[in-house]
Amino acid sequence: MITGVMLMDVFEAIKGRRSIRAFRDINIPDDVVKQLIEAARWAPSAGNIQPWEFIIVRDPEIKHALAEAALGQFFIEEAPVVIVVCADENRSAQGYGVRGRTLYCIQDTAAAIQNIHLAAYSMGLGTCWVGAFREDEVKRILGIPFGIRPVAIIPVGYPAEKPRYVGRRPLESMIHYDRF
Repeated sequence: MITGVMLMDVFEAIKGRRSIRAFRDINIPDDVVKQLIEAARWAPSAGNIQPWEFIIVRDPEIKHALAEAALGQFFIEEAPVVIVVCADENRSAQGYGVRGRTLYCIQDTAAAIQNIHLAAYSMGLGTCWVGAFREDEVKRILGIPFGIRPVAIIPVGYPAEKPRYVGRRPLESMIHYDRF
């Protein structure tokens, strides 16, 4: 259970969350970061294997290196905290073989990542799902071992911007009944 935080309606969080790329210079306490990870660990996972690993980065030099590895997305280093979410391919493979290694660990970790974004938004924090990065470079920077795959870099902080609403495709254009 996430304690000490007033949570909003889940649909409000889903529809209101935006990618934040500018952050105020305000520290995020460790207990708040732990609440985000607590939300992540309650994500569904194949066979309840929970293949996720979380690297919390506060060091300015490491954040700068991550921003460079993320193809020059330097807003990453502006955030007071960066969470790098990784998938343990070996853990998923033990339960589900090749499909676990190549698919389930990514799906499971993506669900945990979404929980972080929604929980952060409900707490007044901004995040951005950064998936464009040189994976081998991120692994080197963070000392990530073989079999563990970085899936997302998530800068976290109090927003210094309010991005506009971006439309969505109509439901009718994406729903299919019985067959494609």
